[in-house]
Amino acid sequence: MAGRAGGATGRPPLTERRRAETRMEIAEEAVRLFAAKGVAAVTADDIASASGVSTRTLWRYFRSKEECVRPLLTTGLELLTEHLREGRGEHASLAEAILGVRYDDDATPRLRTLGDLLLLCRDEPGLRAVWLEAHYDAEATFAAMIADRTGRPVGDLAVRVEAGVLNTAMRIAVEDWALRSDAAGPSLAETVRRALRMVDAVEKR
Repeated sequence: MAGRAGGATGRPPLTERRRAETRMEIAEEAVRLFAAKGVAAVTADDIASASGVSTRTLWRYFRSKEECVRPLLTTGLELLTEHLREGRGEHASLAEAILGVRYDDDATPRLRTLGDLLLLCRDEPGLRAVWLEAHYDAEATFAAMIADRTGRPVGDLAVRVEAGVLNTAMRIAVEDWALRSDAAGPSLAETVRRALRMVDAVEKR
């Protein structure tokens, strides 16, 4: 019964949700420790202890201590992908579809933690590698969605270029938002939309 109910509502099973919550809790504690001590001074044991899990459990979820932050970097992309798939066919382009996505308020603790993490990525090569890998994976997802919308092969050069431009614009927008120290500046949502409008303007020239 529980399995059927989960399928009917589109929600993942409880164990899967709990696993995702645990991964996110580990990610948030990892960022807190990295920001306080520096990546080099933090061990996997430190992160596991702060997260309330065993080190063995931590290694079951992540390949390295730096990778512990990945859920913070990918959750937004995963939610965006889910939203775009649900609204398939409602917009002329993927960029236009993304413009209609609603974002959390910048004041939410998780977005503040994401901002802290992206600041760390500037000076920590291991964290920066995880961030770039997350976007490398996202680019393949965008390419698949563009191919599905246009009927072109996923390996088509035009599909890959469009996916790359879109992905890069979003990455730079999020980094720009995180690097700003002025709290009165544009929100994450406004920054992403501004970047995507730039992409849209270039495509229409």
